[in-house]
Amino acid sequence: QVQLVESGGGSVQVGGSLRLSCSASGYFFSRSCMGWFRQAPGKEREGVAHIDANGNTIYADSVKGRFTISKVNAEKSLYLQMNNLEPEDTATYYCAAYTAYTYTCTTSRTRWSDYNGWGQGTQVTVSS
Repeated sequence: QVQLVESGGGSVQVGGSLRLSCSASGYFFSRSCMGWFRQAPGKEREGVAHIDANGNTIYADSVKGRFTISKVNAEKSLYLQMNNLEPEDTATYYCAAYTAYTYTCTTSRTRWSDYNGWGQGTQVTVSS
């Protein structure tokens, strides 16, 4: 069973940086596709960044050039480095995993429903 725990959220000023972490356990992390999603109050959940088992990445247009997704297989950890934060980045951020168990995920998933494991979320607040 996939277990994901996010950390690293907090409050920062505009232009600041945060690094989110997602610790995974209980599954084949190195074979999995991983992603970060966010949801702000009153808004739909959106995909922020995604990475496949080979390290290929996809970013939402709104975060390109500011956010970087990465993973360390040996640590079973996923990261999201967020720089030059804007008030519009304020949201609850969720880590997600897709594990096929019998094969390696080499095509990034971008929809929440494509994943089969999700964390509880961590809050990021950006103030001006």
